[in-house]
Amino acid sequence: MPRKKEALTLSVPPETKEQLESIALRLGIFWGKSPSVSGLLVAIAQHRLDVGEPFTLNSTEVTALQQGIRLLIDSGYVEQARSLSQLLIGRGNLAAPLRQSLLQQAIQPTTAWRIQAEEYKNQRQPFLVLYRNTKGEDLAYTARYAEISFEEKRFYLEIWCEETDDIKNPEYPELIHNRCLRFDRIQSIVKTDGNWRDEGLDYLEVYLHFSRGMVKAYEPRARDISDEVVGDIRQVVRAVSNPFWLMREVSRYWEDCVIVSPDSVRSRFQQKLIALCRQYNINIPD
Repeated sequence: MPRKKEALTLSVPPETKEQLESIALRLGIFWGKSPSVSGLLVAIAQHRLDVGEPFTLNSTEVTALQQGIRLLIDSGYVEQARSLSQLLIGRGNLAAPLRQSLLQQAIQPTTAWRIQAEEYKNQRQPFLVLYRNTKGEDLAYTARYAEISFEEKRFYLEIWCEETDDIKNPEYPELIHNRCLRFDRIQSIVKTDGNWRDEGLDYLEVYLHFSRGMVKAYEPRARDISDEVVGDIRQVVRAVSNPFWLMREVSRYWEDCVIVSPDSVRSRFQQKLIALCRQYNINIPD
């Protein structure tokens, strides 16, 4: 038996009626071939449509959500990252460049390279990595060892590889076989023949001295070889596979941390400090 319907009369200006019909047309709500205002009202009443302005995001919230999307992708949760991107595209009041970036990210298929790399690592299976660097160059690495590291709010794939030709003038020849790769720049991962490297990554033993407040505030790292307090200095020896990250960490401690050795790492940090001083017009003698 047909359900009885009640008539509802609306008194609205002509332009309002046109606006309602425009919304119904955009949402695909029709009566016959014409957009249906009554159908639009029913959809709102049944909570099939949300009303009101889309939520807005400040710059801090946008940055946090972008970081969340990157972490989801790096962690292998590709579909969840795509869902979050689509949510921001559909509901967020975003600036055009960010909206375009998220739209591109949502529509492009992304393979969970971290899951694949971890699987090969657990199997001790060497693999080939096709990688596109920041210059747009495609590089191929034969990974004989791999680790997943977390640096500055995102995951990276660290590998020991056979290839060294891509580094023309290495600052640290002892580490020339190490590479630290961003997951979102990996183009492909496939297994290959050969042996897994039992020794792991190559390392430099870096000696650090912490003073003042950092003596107690320093939080030990997984790769610390030794950590002891001698007088008013906390002496830490760390196995470093990529000095780039160490430089960024030490720079946060300012004068409360000193790189004691090796000379190659200490000298590189000195060069960065000199360049920074000159940037601020502080005269440093040659």
